[in-house]
Amino acid sequence: MPSRRSVLAAGAGVTAALAVGGTARADDGRPAALLSRMTPAEKVGQLFVARVYGHSATEPDRADADANRAELGVRTAAELVAKYRVGGIIYFSWAHNTRDPRQIAELSDGIQRAALGQPGGVPVLISTDQEHGIVCRIGGPATLFPGAMALGAGGDPADARALGRIAGLELRAMGVRQNYSPVADVNVNPANPVIGVRSFGSDPEAVAALVAEEVRGYQEAGVAATAKHFPGHGDTAVDSHTGFPVITHTREVWERLDAAPFRAAIAAGVDAIMTGHLLVPALDDSGDPATLSRPVITGILRERLGYDGVVVTDALGMAGVRTRYGDDRVPVLALKAGVDQLLDPPDLALAHGAVLKAVADGELTEERLDASVLRILRLKEKLGLLAEPYADPGAVGRVVGRPGHAAEADRIAARTTTLLVNEGPLLPLSPRAYPRLLVLGADPASPSGTTGPPTTVLADALTALGFTASALSTGTDPSAGTIERAVTAAGAADAVVVATYNVTAASPQRTLVERLTATGRPVVVVAVRNPYDVALLPSVPAFLAAYSWTDVELRAAARVIAGAAGPRGRLPVPVPRADDPARVLYPLGHGLTY
Repeated sequence: MPSRRSVLAAGAGVTAALAVGGTARADDGRPAALLSRMTPAEKVGQLFVARVYGHSATEPDRADADANRAELGVRTAAELVAKYRVGGIIYFSWAHNTRDPRQIAELSDGIQRAALGQPGGVPVLISTDQEHGIVCRIGGPATLFPGAMALGAGGDPADARALGRIAGLELRAMGVRQNYSPVADVNVNPANPVIGVRSFGSDPEAVAALVAEEVRGYQEAGVAATAKHFPGHGDTAVDSHTGFPVITHTREVWERLDAAPFRAAIAAGVDAIMTGHLLVPALDDSGDPATLSRPVITGILRERLGYDGVVVTDALGMAGVRTRYGDDRVPVLALKAGVDQLLDPPDLALAHGAVLKAVADGELTEERLDASVLRILRLKEKLGLLAEPYADPGAVGRVVGRPGHAAEADRIAARTTTLLVNEGPLLPLSPRAYPRLLVLGADPASPSGTTGPPTTVLADALTALGFTASALSTGTDPSAGTIERAVTAAGAADAVVVATYNVTAASPQRTLVERLTATGRPVVVVAVRNPYDVALLPSVPAFLAAYSWTDVELRAAARVIAGAAGPRGRLPVPVPRADDPARVLYPLGHGLTY
């Protein structure tokens, strides 16, 4: 235990640190005491949120151990924590961290045992990207909800709060205390390749209301919500994973459009905000991405918007943050800009050493370092990590995937399916009039939480509703031969349901739908990602937007097709004309009913 004198000395150091970027609090005693005992290397470790391979903290599969050695210089998660004293670890399905809920809880507990087994050990803040919809790192039996744009179509902020509360309870049960959600970007660009349906929509006030309630839901459950990607990634045609987006909004447009959801998140008490690797010249004309921009992070987010919570970078291996500087400079510049957590650097040893050297050389003062570490420790205390860092693997099954949680997901999904076209009207289909259905189309790579390809899930759901439905996967880029086989198969069906995925003007999916429509068989299109597909498919008699291909949204679409439920969703984004994008084909709020 530290002496009273050491705690008081720590308090003086904390006061100096806060002068650099924060506000002193009466309850800083425990975080300040922890901070006072840390070496500079331990403080630097607290800033990093690292990836690690494997389902176990101490006994990963051989391939995962080899990947850890190659990328991190350690064999296991436990060794990672011991070597770098990292403040956080992020879970990915591709890193084999998320096999099933009990395993996740055991991995979390193994990481915490490793952290607390070090001298002066501090619990690790474990995080993941569980946005729901098309981005989920943890699949079933965890409860999977409709994604953000689907919730935008539903239009009820209470649904966003329910999602956050239930998903948060399940994450916490698995030892995950921080979620990189909700997406606070306002998607106003139909060509956006990376946000799209991950956004609640194009109306900044509607997005703000949903963001605020999802934040409240997660944090009521004891999980830190993270609003992303500041200062707003919604009007880009470049993916910051692979390029460097530039947003040409004026300062006035940014204030009206992009800032509103982040202001709402801050007002709701959001625990963390993630930066975007993008350039907004109206906010900072230096050419630096927002993640490395002091005018954006400190000047706007900290000072203008008054945010004093944790700021985390987007992943530092993304191209958008690596265009001007090397991987040794990026973390240092991010800290100088005002961020606190450095997420998933491509070379942890290089990044950790660079930050430690910057502190030793005086480029980063220890007071600046302390300000960020204190924010991180405050968050850990708020989340209960300092008092009780462990999950309970034996209790996971009583929380994760409870029937009541699944029923709530289905209830929310029932609000979201949006009917854009219904000539005749064709929908709803009756099993008596159309007993044999062929379900075909795109089967994009399934996000965690799907039980099978979308065509199969949709066919099974329709069969359960009284049809005889068969599935035929034609993919996102069907060949001429595949299209011919689909047209032939349609001849034996009474109606055809086609799943489309990001149709373009030259897409063979478009040819497939046109050929099927020409057969004279009734065709129902279900867009399983972007609703903008409808603009390129003018001949279809019925068109539904599902906004994702997870089971819960496909089941909701099936109920609408069968008339077991009416379509209740309204477009949360306008759909422009394909031949003249400046003109609107279907306006914000459009949605048919029956």
